Amino acid sequence: MQTEKVVDYIVNWLKDYATNAGMKGFVIGVSGGIDSAVTSTLCAKTGLELLCLEMPIHQAPSQVSRAMNHIEWLQSNFDKVRMTQVNLTPVFDSLIESLPDVEDEESRFMSLANTRARLRMTSLYYFAALEKLLVAGTGNKVEDFGVGFYTKYGDGGVDLSPIADLLKSEVYAIGEYLGVNKEIIDAAPTDGLWGDDRTDEDQIGASYPELEWAMKMDDEGKTSDDFSGRKQEVFKIYKRFNSANKHKMIPIPICEIPETLL
Repeated sequence: MQTEKVVDYIVNWLKDYATNAGMKGFVIGVSGGIDSAVTSTLCAKTGLELLCLEMPIHQAPSQVSRAMNHIEWLQSNFDKVRMTQVNLTPVFDSLIESLPDVEDEESRFMSLANTRARLRMTSLYYFAALEKLLVAGTGNKVEDFGVGFYTKYGDGGVDLSPIADLLKSEVYAIGEYLGVNKEIIDAAPTDGLWGDDRTDEDQIGASYPELEWAMKMDDEGKTSDDFSGRKQEVFKIYKRFNSANKHKMIPIPICEIPETLL
């Protein structure tokens, strides 16, 4: 990857898109992870306005501190970067109290994790509409088009996706080129939706380098029978997530009424 040229291309793409849309700039949720750090830096490099939101919901202190440190770094390097902290913990807790109890605690736990992402999306669009900004997405290629590791209408609800054609390894390479804080580069990837220290690899069962490999093999038409051992296990994990989350990656199904009925 020609890192410098890719960075320039994305920055110009972002600036042109916002300008043509008649928008002032971007709003982004900064989580303390590599994807939001790289995306926010690319947005800042456009020279347009950038509003960074830090939106904790029972968040691990380490995630909050990484996010705040990154925002401070952005503000020290770029003129038009602003920051707002929106504490969504009481909103989340209040919603839980309003919802009826259910017997299936595991399903409820998963639903509430996704609810966190959707509360953040709602907050992002509040500020986007208020200040004439575009919501910048932070999903990478493996998450968005490989395993579908994001929340539908949560972190998947955005106006544009600057890094969605980049593999996770490429996002890290750009992060290092941009000078993103080492604490973010070194942190284990996590979606931060559970209020604990579980990582993406804990949830998926495979690392991002492994998933990138599986995605490439799948694109080449390979099947699980072509591999053995750990490679076969990883490939099966990738295919399972890819199949289960396909509904996130394709357009919303439309019931098309036959002309004979109209």
